Amino acid sequence: MPAVNSVLVVGAGLAGTATAIRLAEAGVAVELVEIKTETTALGSGITLQGNALRELRGLGVWEQVRDAGYAFDVTGIRAPDPAGTVVAEIQDARTGGPDLPAVIGMPRPELARILVDRATEVGVKARFGTTHTELRQDAAGVDVTFADGSTGRHDLVVGADGVRSWTRRALGIDLETRAIGMGIWRAFGPRPAGVTRTDLYYGGPSFIAGYCPTGEDSLYAYIVEPAQDRSTLTPDEQLATMKQLAAAYHGPWDEIRESLTDPARVNYTWFETHVLPAPWHRGRVVLIGDAAHTCPPTLAQGGAQALEDAAVLADLLLTRDALVEDLWNAFHARRVARATAVVDASNQLAQWQLDHVQGDAPALFRSIAELVSRPA
Repeated sequence: MPAVNSVLVVGAGLAGTATAIRLAEAGVAVELVEIKTETTALGSGITLQGNALRELRGLGVWEQVRDAGYAFDVTGIRAPDPAGTVVAEIQDARTGGPDLPAVIGMPRPELARILVDRATEVGVKARFGTTHTELRQDAAGVDVTFADGSTGRHDLVVGADGVRSWTRRALGIDLETRAIGMGIWRAFGPRPAGVTRTDLYYGGPSFIAGYCPTGEDSLYAYIVEPAQDRSTLTPDEQLATMKQLAAAYHGPWDEIRESLTDPARVNYTWFETHVLPAPWHRGRVVLIGDAAHTCPPTLAQGGAQALEDAAVLADLLLTRDALVEDLWNAFHARRVARATAVVDASNQLAQWQLDHVQGDAPALFRSIAELVSRPA
């Protein structure tokens, strides 16, 4: 028998839907609640490394992800010169194994939809537009009151509700989320025929200018600048600002820049980071994904680490027969050091750029690729 029969998952992002799918497939009664009123995802696109693809295959959605996204195995490095000169082509590690691409880019909302549809297909009871307002634990379970007035009782509550986790606050956990000092402009637009991989431009007026194909007809483009308060800009001003920053970058950027015409497809956020020291649980409530650890996307591992959290948690819940400290010790042994290493490496890459220091990025990339190539 599994360690749990009834689970509440809070948050319909990658960590939450993946946990819900794995448990429901095995016969656990799963309720998934999401404060947003519909399946949405902040941002325009997502880069999924091979270890993320390995977990998505385990969730039964690999073919849909493959068909919706754009796969590639090489990352280009370009100069911020008038030609956008290619200065290096780097073979990306196939961290998910030789039978999966190294990287897939895809629209974030499409990935969210695929996972929620899969959760519904395997029997997850999903409710949008609500979350919990009270959690009351005892030795045998958690009584939950929801914002819509309904109540429930579950063997376990999984808080997968993001960087600003309401579940984390409800547990009284004080975790500092620190700004890195960088802000990122992202935009979603059409893919020029010549864009068949991610290219990164280092230098110029911004830290990084890059793009990633997300489908046959789409890409997302991004520019990383020193963090600023951009909250007073109108949508039209945000679009104009991104295009102005992009004017320093050429090659494919020239075509991409001209195609950015819709202010609604531009967004700006700051890079942030935190890691919750073990334990990630308090009694019968556990935090995973961004609620427990988050980092700048310098390694494109945020989504992968969320999916790995879900896989390890579900594996232990389904293979152990009781929700006891030994289970939690095993969970933390498999997840805390690995997720922390990814966060630390992501932060180090950002700090080198902030300090204008040329650190040994290739060695850091290799060490993380070796780590995540081993299943979590």
